[in-house]
Amino acid sequence: MHTRILEHISDIDETAWQTLWQSHYPFIQYGFLTALEQTHCVGENTGWQPLYIIAEQDGALLGAMLLYLKNHSYGEYVFDWSWADAYHHHGLDYYPKLINAIPFTPATGPRFAACNDEASAALFSACLQLAESLGASGWHCLFPDMKGAAVLSANPKLTQRLGTQFHWFNRHYKDFDDFLSTFTSRKRKTIKKEREKASAHVQLVRKRGSELTHEDWQHFFRLYQRTYLKRSGRPGYLTEAFFTQLGKVLCDQVLMVQAISNEQCIAAALYFYDDTTLYGRYWGAIAEFDGLHFECCYYQGIEFAIENSLQRFDPGAQGEHKIPRGFIPVLTQSFHILFEPNFHHAICDFTAKEGAAVREYCLDARNALPFNQEYTLDISPDILLEETP
Repeated sequence: MHTRILEHISDIDETAWQTLWQSHYPFIQYGFLTALEQTHCVGENTGWQPLYIIAEQDGALLGAMLLYLKNHSYGEYVFDWSWADAYHHHGLDYYPKLINAIPFTPATGPRFAACNDEASAALFSACLQLAESLGASGWHCLFPDMKGAAVLSANPKLTQRLGTQFHWFNRHYKDFDDFLSTFTSRKRKTIKKEREKASAHVQLVRKRGSELTHEDWQHFFRLYQRTYLKRSGRPGYLTEAFFTQLGKVLCDQVLMVQAISNEQCIAAALYFYDDTTLYGRYWGAIAEFDGLHFECCYYQGIEFAIENSLQRFDPGAQGEHKIPRGFIPVLTQSFHILFEPNFHHAICDFTAKEGAAVREYCLDARNALPFNQEYTLDISPDILLEETP
């Protein structure tokens, strides 16, 4: 068993990569990662320098870990700005840091793959050696799936950090009305009125990747950039070339919802999906329209998930406004190690206290769910993403 460090996904055989992961999770697909690199969403001058650790034996790929060397904390969605400030105030460098994550994607999924324990151990040993050689302040794994989290939880050097997101779960609903039948009468009427108002003057069209034209992608990019600039004051992380290429390499896992008015697309939402989960990722509109964001980004997604028997709908990070629309608060995870011992001890204490508060918040937030008393939600206080309630 030996390991290598590579700087480009193209340095790895595509078939070997796909076979190793054995997952349809869209954001680990060879085509998705290639698109990020080739369209300069990651790489030089972005603060996201890709590094791939692979474990091999007799020429066979037995393990891989996707890493990025970061010189900022943008686009991660596990916020550590206060940690960086503490380093700065003590005359230490927090950047660069090494993260095991998917850029700009707070969606739980696989973060490393190994065929056996030997390959797994080799990956983590090589990872820590790499971090030391690069002068990184620490190593961070963001939004690992349950399998990866179990491996990381067994490592006493790492501290677990909890967060909260709001996800929809499919309980074998026949259609959207069947889902709404689980709501209290008042909240059910609210959703119906919201949908009627949003769709009164627009036609809602769903297109899978193979149905999307080059012009669809160009227009979506313009909507995305307009909305991103308005909300954050800065351009979006992703380029027009990325979206265009995405439509070619991941067409079987992409869904776009378009709102059409007077033959013009005035708003659109972009989703990804795999065998079990729908991921809501990007949204754009030419202006603010009452209720249209909820319709395109949530209700259309729920309908698609029901129609395609998907188990879960992850609409993205944050957003308490999702709760009255039937999205359940769940816990997310990340794992961290800082190589400066005093700071690592400090964040261990911080994450323990923060975790207790997050769990309490998650439970309190469930009290605001819109479901009626006859609809029993058998939800553990510790529900994590792959435990469907």
